[in-house]
Amino acid sequence: MRTYIEFALKKFQNKMAYRLEFFMGIVNTVITIVVYLCIYKALYGGATEIDGITFQMVATNFVISLGLSDAFKYNEMFLQDKIHDGTITNEFLKPVNFVFRMLSENIGEGLFKIIFNFIPALLFTLLYASLCPPKSILNLFIMLVSMMLGYLILWLISFIVQTWSFWLFSVWGIITIKNVFVNILSGSLLPMWFMPATLRKIISFTPFESIYFTPVRIYLGELCGADILSGMAVQLIWICILALVAGAFWKNGVKKLVVQGG
Repeated sequence: MRTYIEFALKKFQNKMAYRLEFFMGIVNTVITIVVYLCIYKALYGGATEIDGITFQMVATNFVISLGLSDAFKYNEMFLQDKIHDGTITNEFLKPVNFVFRMLSENIGEGLFKIIFNFIPALLFTLLYASLCPPKSILNLFIMLVSMMLGYLILWLISFIVQTWSFWLFSVWGIITIKNVFVNILSGSLLPMWFMPATLRKIISFTPFESIYFTPVRIYLGELCGADILSGMAVQLIWICILALVAGAFWKNGVKKLVVQGG
């Protein structure tokens, strides 16, 4: 366990070396937030709420979801590149689990982006728009736990797609399609409150709602008591299901491995 923590810390430290990338990350996040909030303001047309959903709620959902989606981004071509250049075989010789190493490094990169990209951008956004405060300190703490579960769900989905590199020459197109589905169906770009009832019911049977929207609802106090436990239980169930699927793809992919380079 300590070894993987070291991998995460090393990745965190490596990201700190690129100061220009650090500042550009903040600028990119701020610009994206401001542009989309302007779009939402225009859609509200000066109204304070639509169907009981206030602009503050929409802004809060978007800022949190965007911040998390930005923090959760990492090199999704990593496994494909390792297979193409042949270095994947060297990874298997190392005395560490390759999958856990990937996860550890991605977590380290995500923590860096949250602390040094998202939080500064959030503070700047508070000068531009009014966001909803957390329902309580307890809700904020539970939201952070739910956020970590959401991260694992998103990471597992991404890893499953990456494992297709064992069978396909390029997974870039599939990753792009996956990202579109995640952005739309997770409520990141369009809040789930505005989804048609039938579509939202369908989405509830997928893992996408559990990525961002469950943590946001906990933060806002939409989920309380048993509903919080239910929402987080759904997250845990999806983590177990996706982990089993990911394990199956990985195991069969390694058996089928054909090095295409190196």
